[in-house]
Amino acid sequence: MLVKLQDIIAMADKGNYCIPAFNVYNIETVMGVIKAAEEERAPVIIQVYPRLFKEEVGYYLSPVIKAAAEKATVPVCFHLDHGSSDVEVTRALRWGASGIMLDGSANSFEENVEMTRRTVETCGYLGIGVEGELGHVGSVNDDTMEEYTDPDEAAEFVRLTGVCCLAVLIGNAHGHYKKTPNLDIDRVRAIRKATGLPLVLHGGSGIPDDQVKAAINAGIRKMNIGTDVCCAFAKGTLETLNDPNRSIAVDIFMKHPISTVQELAREKIHLVGANGRA
Repeated sequence: MLVKLQDIIAMADKGNYCIPAFNVYNIETVMGVIKAAEEERAPVIIQVYPRLFKEEVGYYLSPVIKAAAEKATVPVCFHLDHGSSDVEVTRALRWGASGIMLDGSANSFEENVEMTRRTVETCGYLGIGVEGELGHVGSVNDDTMEEYTDPDEAAEFVRLTGVCCLAVLIGNAHGHYKKTPNLDIDRVRAIRKATGLPLVLHGGSGIPDDQVKAAINAGIRKMNIGTDVCCAFAKGTLETLNDPNRSIAVDIFMKHPISTVQELAREKIHLVGANGRA
């Protein structure tokens, strides 16, 4: 069933667990995630990077995600990830998204507040919640990491914008970590206490399981998984390519990559405690 961002996050907050948010790129990654969610009776978020909404891929991919969510017997939110302008937000809403992230974290605090507040207002007309970001979550390839999210500043950001959940910088980054990250769990607790909001952990691929669980106990209610989805799909594709008995029929060829994404999604669902929650 297709559900809104604020509703699926509220489920996790009430149950003291986390919703896994999987970035998808094609019908096969969508199928892998949905199959795992159904199998594990887990609520999930299926999300799309903004570049796909800027390209024609988003136009074709959105109906697939929406159809999968509506057919599913578990709660599924269709989410825009890291939208940074009205272009992605407008297209995502028009094409059926039930959750929006407005990422103005690369801008000044004031600009971030204004961009996010305006998006919250627009999405509010449709009853759709908005995820904001404070503390720019960069790439593992960046030379340095931005300053971690400040709890007091986060409380002010939440008050001024009206977001339903907040992505924070606590030692996390996007991509494959060059060295083991060290999340600031005390900061998660402080931000949660200051804002009263469910928090979001970006860069979930590669964070050690014990740190993920500690972050959830401290207030993380949504964890993004993108790089691991790509790796699982690539792994399944390469294994099929190396199989001398492979079929050249694409629908048959893609069955194994779907299964490797499904297995990855199943592992993450268990890690964040979402299994059996639907």
